[in-house]
Amino acid sequence: MVDLSNKPTIIGKKIILRPMKAADDFPYIEECLNDAEVVKLTGSSPEYDREEVFHWYNTRNEQTNRLDLAIVDKTTNVFVGEIVVNELDQLHQSMNLRILIGPRGRDRGFGTEATQLMVDYVLMNTVLNQLTLSVFAFNPRARRVYEKVGFTMESIDKNQLEYDGKQIDSINMKLTRENWLIKQNEKSAGR
Repeated sequence: MVDLSNKPTIIGKKIILRPMKAADDFPYIEECLNDAEVVKLTGSSPEYDREEVFHWYNTRNEQTNRLDLAIVDKTTNVFVGEIVVNELDQLHQSMNLRILIGPRGRDRGFGTEATQLMVDYVLMNTVLNQLTLSVFAFNPRARRVYEKVGFTMESIDKNQLEYDGKQIDSINMKLTRENWLIKQNEKSAGR
């Protein structure tokens, strides 16, 4: 059983991953949800119910089967995105990872740092054997981040999203505990 009831604060070089504070974060959450690039890259709808979304974020810290953390810019102490580990696959001891970076956090290395911090935390503090994720084919920047952290392509789901009249594939990636440990050893050896 994976218990994610502890909602840590993880301090990186440029960012802090911390539990959600819906009351403080919500204006920035909405900024992300209304951002055209976020809508495109996540395949989400720009239409949402404010009350429902606020309630959702306000209940994230109560969840024991998932870990939702705010990504906060260390220099401004402002919410710039979120990173989530969810969807436990008990059979494979695996969970899904997803990340969203809003306009205040793009092109600053926050995505790479947040992904690495979350992967390290989860694999050091749980018995999970792997993390999985999906990224749309028109998001090569995110794919490079995932590969840098150690994720490898596992499969492709064809035509998973219709965007701008085109069918977009979804690339499924995974990072096993074994590959993560190899990366950790390479870092320790200074490679």
